[in-house]
Amino acid sequence: MRAASGTIRTGGTASRAGAAEDPGGPEAALPDTPVRRRANRWKVMFISLLVIGVFGVAAWVLLGSRLLVVRHVEVVGTHLLPRDRVVGVARIHLGTPMIRLGAGAVRDRIEGIQEVEAVRVERSWPTTIRIVVTERVPVVVVPRGGRFQQYDRYGVLVVTTPARPPALPDLVVATPGPADAATWAALTAWRSLPPRLVRRLVAVEAPTTESITFRLSGGRAIVWGAAERAAEKLRLIDALSRTPAGRSARTIDVSSPEVVTTG
Repeated sequence: MRAASGTIRTGGTASRAGAAEDPGGPEAALPDTPVRRRANRWKVMFISLLVIGVFGVAAWVLLGSRLLVVRHVEVVGTHLLPRDRVVGVARIHLGTPMIRLGAGAVRDRIEGIQEVEAVRVERSWPTTIRIVVTERVPVVVVPRGGRFQQYDRYGVLVVTTPARPPALPDLVVATPGPADAATWAALTAWRSLPPRLVRRLVAVEAPTTESITFRLSGGRAIVWGAAERAAEKLRLIDALSRTPAGRSARTIDVSSPEVVTTG
């Protein structure tokens, strides 16, 4: 019994000693020899060269090869503008590497076209540039010298035609244009109108910024005054339209919402 007990103690001591002498396991037992250090250096060099090669090939494909160059220019969203005019103003040279194309400069050139309100230039990989155009939409017309100048919602001249465009109301101001205060006030008031009134609109008159008048089909006039307080004025017009006096009125004056008159 004593001998067996001694044997057990001896085995346990040896096991603990072995664990203490080899804390890192089998890997820690491998010697850090010059051969091993050289192998690690070669591994690092190989990985570095591999990474450099991958980046080099990617740069060549993007910048120097003929694989990713502009081969097609696509224009969408045009109705008034001919496609060839947009492409000519864009000045995109076929064969230019896609990554080198200055999309911002192309956008700025196209936005300089009178009929263009906004533009977006997109890369459609691998070889197509897509130009998405938002054209200005005429909303009023100014008859001048037998021709008809059509202006958008910001007072920018969009197009001049020999025939009157259907369904566009006249804009009656002294000097139409985006820098003209009366034009801006008249179109600001126009933008506040609901579609049911816009559809009936025959003319927008603005001799000054404070004296805007809307003339509707059927002979009714809405004296609007200044462009401000549009929501109040529309509520008053709606309320009047539900009364016999309002329905029969030829003129509704909401220029001063505190005192509404009809005639």
